[in-house]
Amino acid sequence: MFKNFIEEFKSFAVKGNMVDMAIGIIIGASFNAVVNTLVKKILMPPLSLITEDVQLSNKKFVLREGTELVEEVAIGYGELIEVFIDFTIVALTIFLLLKGINKFRSKAENPEDPEVETPKNIALLSNIEKLLIEQNKLLRKENK
Repeated sequence: MFKNFIEEFKSFAVKGNMVDMAIGIIIGASFNAVVNTLVKKILMPPLSLITEDVQLSNKKFVLREGTELVEEVAIGYGELIEVFIDFTIVALTIFLLLKGINKFRSKAENPEDPEVETPKNIALLSNIEKLLIEQNKLLRKENK
């Protein structure tokens, strides 16, 4: 049982799934740093000017004031707003990126598009599809 698990894990790791996942995590972490900088250094300063130097990250509801003996207890809603802005930027960026990728993919998979060289597997499938359509037409004529 454990031997099967080890073999399955080796197969998983060798096939490239682990490498692909690691690359995705590294790129995601880097992208997160870019988005954080974009939000904190580019979007938030003009927003704070518009709102008369209000820093969203400092906005909070204080539930209990802090003293020398007790820490302040507060709900930091400003940070939540900044995180939502981060999320919106990431979601919008990913959406636009995927939309662009899908546009190029659909162009590449269209065998009639003369601008893009069609991959051989798509061209072969397209030719097989055309032959099957012709064959079906001939078979229908013979059966009538």
